[in-house]
Amino acid sequence: MKINPRLMLTTGLVASLAALAAVPAFAEPVTLQWWTNATADPLKGIFQKAADDYHAANPDVTIKVTPIQNEQITQKLTLGFQSGNPPDIFFNQGAALLGTYYETGKVADITEQTKDWIGDLGAAAQNWSWDGKQLGAPYTMHVVGFWYRKDIFEQVGITELPTTMGELGAVVDKLKAAGVAPIALGGKDRWPDAFYYDIFALRACGKDAMMADLKAGKLTDQCFIDAGQATLDFLATEPFNIGFNGTSAQQGPGSSAGLVANGKAAMNLQGTWNFGVMQSLTDEDLSDKIGWFPFPAIEGSAGDPSAMLGGGDGFSCGNTPNVDVCADFLHFLSSKEIQEQMIKDKVITIPVVAAAAEAIDLPFLKDVVDFAAKAAYVQTYFDLALPYDQGQALDAAAADMFAGQGGADAIVRAVNDY
Repeated sequence: MKINPRLMLTTGLVASLAALAAVPAFAEPVTLQWWTNATADPLKGIFQKAADDYHAANPDVTIKVTPIQNEQITQKLTLGFQSGNPPDIFFNQGAALLGTYYETGKVADITEQTKDWIGDLGAAAQNWSWDGKQLGAPYTMHVVGFWYRKDIFEQVGITELPTTMGELGAVVDKLKAAGVAPIALGGKDRWPDAFYYDIFALRACGKDAMMADLKAGKLTDQCFIDAGQATLDFLATEPFNIGFNGTSAQQGPGSSAGLVANGKAAMNLQGTWNFGVMQSLTDEDLSDKIGWFPFPAIEGSAGDPSAMLGGGDGFSCGNTPNVDVCADFLHFLSSKEIQEQMIKDKVITIPVVAAAAEAIDLPFLKDVVDFAAKAAYVQTYFDLALPYDQGQALDAAAADMFAGQGGADAIVRAVNDY
C-alpha cells in the first residue's frame, strides 16, 4: 500500500522546532513566497507542515508554499526573475546554474547569515557555494544508480548483481529473453538520457581532465567522444522499454519510475530520490521488492569505477527584502527532526545532517548511503557542472542521440559550440 505521510509531531518536537525557528519580531508582518518541486505527498505535506510550524513560532512571518512540477521549475524561475517578482525561497540543485543566477543578481549571498550553522551540513553545502559565497543550503544529497525489482530478477534466474558492463549486458539479454523490459527510461524529460552519457564519461575519463573541461565549459578530452561511443554501443543493445523516448521520468504509473514500481520493467537508472517516487506510484508496498546497485565498471577504462554521478536538492533566497528570514528558515529546514521525518517518509535517502541517518530502516537504503560514503568522488550532474547554456545543450544532444540522431562526437560538438 502507499506510504502515508507521517506529519504529526510530538509536543516536545514542536517545542524544539519552535525554539530553532524563533527570529526577532518584525515591525510589520511579512509573507514569503516559497517555490518547491514537491507536488505530491509525503514531501509536499512535510514542506507545508514546516511552513506552518515556522509561522506558529514566528506569527509575523507567513510562508506561502507553491509546488511546481520538477521539469517546469527552471522555466518558472526564469520567468519569475524576469518579471521582477521573484520568489523569496526557491528550489534548486546548486552548482554552476546557481552561480549563474547569482552573477545576474537573482540570488542573495547568505554567507553572513549562515556562517554559524552551514558547517553542520558538511560537504553537502559546498554545492551551494560559489566563488566563496554561500548561496543556499541543501536538505538532501543524491547519487545515481540502478533501482531494480528483486522479485523480477529472482523469477528470471538472475542471482548475481552486475558489476561490469559485460555482466549488465548479460542481465539485459536474460530479461529480454523472458519477455521483460530490462530498463525503464524516461527519455521524454531528456535529463535521464544524459545520466547515461555522464556516467560513461565518468568511467572513460580521468578525474582531473574531466573536471578541468567541465569547469572550462569545453569538452576537449578524447574521453568525452569515447563516452559518446560507449553510449551508442549501449543503445544498440536495445535495453529500454518500448517507446522510451516518449516516456516521462516520474509523472504517473506510465513513467519510467512507475513502470518499475508496477512490475512492468526490471530496472531504472535514477537518483536516490527514486524509491519515494516509485512508492508513490503504486498501491504495492515496495519495501521488500526493490534493490539498488551502482552503475557497473567498464573494463580497461581510465575512470575510477567507484566514482558516482550525483548532486542534491536544496533552497536559496531570492534577492528580495526578506533575505534574513529566508536564511533563518533554511536553517530551520535543516533540523535533525525534519531530516528524520523525510527519511521516515522515504522522500530522502542521504540526509545532510549526519545524525539523521540513524533513522534509515531499509537495508538497501543503508547500502546506498554506505556506497556513496566510500565513493572515490561524487561528480555533479554535467548539466549543472557546466555553465547553463552548455548544460542545456548537453541534455538536448543526449536526447537527440537516444532518438537516433548524432554520432559519438555529437554531445561534444553541441557543448563546444558555445
